[in-house]
Amino acid sequence: MPNRITRSILLILFALVLLVGCAKPQTNRVELPTPTQSTTMGPGDLFELFIVNEDKLPTTYTVSPDGTVDFPYVHRLQVAGLEPQQVVDLYRQKLIDEQYFKDPSVMISVKEYRSKYVNVLGQVKNPGTFALAPGFTLVQAISKAGGLNSIADLNNITLTRTTAKQRRTIRFSLESITEGRSPDIPLQSGDVITVGERVF
Repeated sequence: MPNRITRSILLILFALVLLVGCAKPQTNRVELPTPTQSTTMGPGDLFELFIVNEDKLPTTYTVSPDGTVDFPYVHRLQVAGLEPQQVVDLYRQKLIDEQYFKDPSVMISVKEYRSKYVNVLGQVKNPGTFALAPGFTLVQAISKAGGLNSIADLNNITLTRTTAKQRRTIRFSLESITEGRSPDIPLQSGDVITVGERVF
Protein backbone atom coordinates (compact mmCIF):
# COMPACT_ATOMS: atom_id res chain seq x y z
CA MET A 1 0.00 0.00 0.00
CA PRO A 2 2.73 2.57 0.86
CA ASN A 3 4.39 1.80 -2.49
CA ARG A 4 1.13 2.53 -4.31
CA ILE A 5 0.70 5.84 -2.46
CA THR A 6 4.30 6.81 -3.20
CA ARG A 7 3.84 5.88 -6.85
CA SER A 8 0.62 7.92 -7.05
CA ILE A 9 2.30 10.95 -5.50
CA LEU A 10 5.19 10.68 -7.95
CA LEU A 11 2.78 10.46 -10.88
CA ILE A 12 0.92 13.55 -9.68
CA LEU A 13 4.17 15.48 -9.25
CA PHE A 14 5.31 14.41 -12.71
CA ALA A 15 2.01 15.58 -14.20
CA LEU A 16 2.35 18.94 -12.45
CA VAL A 17 5.87 19.36 -13.83
CA LEU A 18 4.56 18.69 -17.33
CA LEU A 19 1.77 21.23 -16.88
CA VAL A 20 4.17 23.89 -15.66
CA GLY A 21 6.49 23.15 -18.54
CA CYS A 22 3.64 23.54 -21.03
CA ALA A 23 2.32 26.75 -19.50
CA LYS A 24 4.54 28.85 -21.76
CA PRO A 25 5.80 28.04 -25.25
CA GLN A 26 9.35 26.85 -25.66
CA THR A 27 11.94 29.57 -26.16
CA ASN A 28 14.05 27.75 -28.73
CA ARG A 29 15.28 29.83 -31.63
CA VAL A 30 12.76 30.03 -34.45
CA GLU A 31 13.83 28.04 -37.51
CA LEU A 32 13.03 30.23 -40.50
CA PRO A 33 14.73 30.80 -43.84
CA THR A 34 17.18 33.68 -43.41
CA PRO A 35 15.47 36.91 -44.50
CA THR A 36 16.68 38.38 -47.77
CA GLN A 37 17.06 42.14 -47.50
CA SER A 38 16.53 43.65 -50.95
CA THR A 39 17.25 47.37 -51.27
CA THR A 40 16.44 47.81 -54.95
CA MET A 41 13.97 50.58 -55.80
CA GLY A 42 10.40 49.81 -56.86
CA PRO A 43 7.03 51.49 -57.50
CA GLY A 44 5.81 53.50 -54.52
CA ASP A 45 9.20 53.78 -52.81
CA LEU A 46 9.76 57.13 -51.12
CA PHE A 47 13.20 58.73 -51.06
CA GLU A 48 15.04 62.02 -50.76
CA LEU A 49 17.61 63.04 -53.36
CA PHE A 50 19.35 66.34 -53.72
CA ILE A 51 22.19 68.07 -55.49
CA VAL A 52 24.57 69.72 -53.04
CA ASN A 53 24.27 73.55 -53.08
CA GLU A 54 21.04 73.42 -55.14
CA ASP A 55 18.66 74.31 -52.32
CA LYS A 56 15.70 75.41 -54.45
CA LEU A 57 15.16 72.05 -56.14
CA PRO A 58 12.62 69.50 -54.83
CA THR A 59 14.16 66.80 -52.65
CA THR A 60 11.37 64.25 -52.00
CA TYR A 61 10.42 61.75 -54.71
CA THR A 62 8.15 58.74 -55.13
CA VAL A 63 8.76 56.04 -57.72
CA SER A 64 5.77 56.02 -60.09
CA PRO A 65 3.85 52.81 -61.00
CA ASP A 66 5.87 52.47 -64.21
CA GLY A 67 9.13 52.55 -62.23
CA THR A 68 10.21 56.04 -63.26
CA VAL A 69 10.93 59.30 -61.42
CA ASP A 70 10.68 62.82 -62.81
CA PHE A 71 13.93 64.54 -61.78
CA PRO A 72 14.86 68.21 -62.22
CA TYR A 73 16.68 69.03 -65.48
CA VAL A 74 16.76 65.52 -66.95
CA HIS A 75 13.06 64.64 -66.56
CA ARG A 76 12.03 60.98 -66.33
CA LEU A 77 14.50 58.25 -65.50
CA GLN A 78 13.83 54.55 -65.04
CA VAL A 79 14.91 53.61 -61.50
CA ALA A 80 12.95 50.45 -60.69
CA GLY A 81 15.34 47.58 -60.01
CA LEU A 82 18.27 49.88 -59.24
CA GLU A 83 20.09 50.16 -55.92
CA PRO A 84 19.97 53.67 -54.36
CA GLN A 85 23.61 54.32 -55.24
CA GLN A 86 22.92 53.30 -58.85
CA VAL A 87 20.11 55.89 -58.95
CA VAL A 88 22.61 58.53 -57.78
CA ASP A 89 25.17 57.45 -60.39
CA LEU A 90 22.56 57.47 -63.18
CA TYR A 91 21.20 60.89 -62.29
CA ARG A 92 24.65 62.39 -61.82
CA GLN A 93 25.83 61.10 -65.20
CA LYS A 94 22.72 62.47 -66.92
CA LEU A 95 23.38 65.91 -65.40
CA ILE A 96 26.94 65.80 -66.74
CA ASP A 97 26.01 64.40 -70.18
CA GLU A 98 23.42 67.11 -70.73
CA GLN A 99 25.90 69.74 -69.50
CA TYR A 100 23.88 71.07 -66.57
CA PHE A 101 26.78 70.49 -64.17
CA LYS A 102 30.43 69.58 -64.54
CA ASP A 103 30.93 67.61 -61.34
CA PRO A 104 27.73 67.55 -59.22
CA SER A 105 27.52 65.98 -55.79
CA VAL A 106 24.29 64.00 -55.52
CA MET A 107 23.01 62.34 -52.34
CA ILE A 108 20.11 59.97 -51.68
CA SER A 109 18.27 58.63 -48.63
CA VAL A 110 15.49 56.02 -48.87
CA LYS A 111 12.67 56.82 -46.44
CA GLU A 112 10.28 53.95 -47.10
CA TYR A 113 10.28 50.86 -49.31
CA ARG A 114 6.58 50.84 -50.19
CA SER A 115 7.19 48.30 -52.94
CA LYS A 116 8.26 45.88 -50.21
CA TYR A 117 5.69 45.01 -47.59
CA VAL A 118 4.49 42.63 -44.90
CA ASN A 119 0.94 41.57 -44.08
CA VAL A 120 -0.39 41.54 -40.51
CA LEU A 121 -3.66 39.63 -40.12
CA GLY A 122 -5.90 38.29 -37.38
CA GLN A 123 -6.43 39.74 -33.93
CA VAL A 124 -4.73 43.13 -34.24
CA LYS A 125 -6.45 46.51 -34.11
CA ASN A 126 -5.64 47.52 -37.69
CA PRO A 127 -4.85 44.48 -39.87
CA GLY A 128 -3.44 45.22 -43.28
CA THR A 129 -0.38 45.64 -45.48
CA PHE A 130 2.54 47.70 -44.21
CA ALA A 131 5.63 49.07 -45.93
CA LEU A 132 8.87 47.35 -45.01
CA ALA A 133 11.23 49.86 -43.44
CA PRO A 134 14.96 48.98 -43.14
CA GLY A 135 15.50 46.69 -40.13
CA PHE A 136 11.76 46.00 -39.70
CA THR A 137 10.97 43.29 -37.12
CA LEU A 138 7.94 41.26 -36.11
CA VAL A 139 7.26 43.27 -32.96
CA GLN A 140 7.45 46.51 -34.97
CA ALA A 141 5.02 45.11 -37.56
CA ILE A 142 2.44 44.20 -34.91
CA SER A 143 2.89 47.65 -33.37
CA LYS A 144 2.38 49.22 -36.81
CA ALA A 145 -0.92 47.32 -37.01
CA GLY A 146 -2.09 49.06 -33.83
CA GLY A 147 -1.05 46.29 -31.46
CA LEU A 148 -3.09 43.33 -30.29
CA ASN A 149 -6.82 43.55 -29.67
CA SER A 150 -8.60 42.29 -26.55
CA ILE A 151 -9.06 38.71 -27.76
CA ALA A 152 -5.58 38.15 -29.21
CA ASP A 153 -3.59 35.12 -28.09
CA LEU A 154 -0.01 36.15 -27.26
CA ASN A 155 1.10 32.55 -27.57
CA ASN A 156 -0.56 31.77 -30.90
CA ILE A 157 1.08 33.89 -33.55
CA THR A 158 2.29 32.49 -36.86
CA LEU A 159 4.72 33.80 -39.45
CA THR A 160 4.70 32.50 -43.01
CA ARG A 161 7.79 33.15 -45.13
CA THR A 162 8.15 32.26 -48.79
CA THR A 163 11.47 32.03 -50.60
CA ALA A 164 12.44 30.74 -54.03
CA LYS A 165 13.12 27.31 -52.52
CA GLN A 166 10.51 26.89 -49.80
CA ARG A 167 7.50 28.20 -47.92
CA ARG A 168 7.45 27.76 -44.18
CA THR A 169 5.04 28.68 -41.39
CA ILE A 170 6.16 28.77 -37.77
CA ARG A 171 4.24 29.37 -34.54
CA PHE A 172 5.70 31.42 -31.73
CA SER A 173 4.96 33.37 -28.57
CA LEU A 174 4.98 37.16 -28.66
CA GLU A 175 5.14 37.08 -24.88
CA SER A 176 8.40 35.14 -25.06
CA ILE A 177 9.88 37.79 -27.35
CA THR A 178 8.71 40.80 -25.34
CA GLU A 179 9.99 39.21 -22.12
CA GLY A 180 13.42 38.70 -23.69
CA ARG A 181 13.33 34.89 -23.63
CA SER A 182 13.35 34.69 -27.44
CA PRO A 183 14.85 37.05 -30.03
CA ASP A 184 12.72 39.37 -32.12
CA ILE A 185 12.39 38.24 -35.75
CA PRO A 186 13.72 40.33 -38.67
CA LEU A 187 11.21 40.43 -41.52
CA GLN A 188 11.49 40.29 -45.27
CA SER A 189 9.14 41.43 -48.01
CA GLY A 190 6.13 39.16 -48.39
CA ASP A 191 6.09 37.84 -44.80
CA VAL A 192 2.60 37.15 -43.45
CA ILE A 193 1.96 37.48 -39.70
CA THR A 194 -1.27 36.06 -38.30
CA VAL A 195 -2.35 36.68 -34.69
CA GLY A 196 -4.64 33.96 -33.35
CA GLU A 197 -7.71 34.33 -31.16
CA ARG A 198 -7.63 33.48 -27.46
CA VAL A 199 -9.72 30.48 -26.40
CA PHE A 200 -11.93 31.37 -23.42
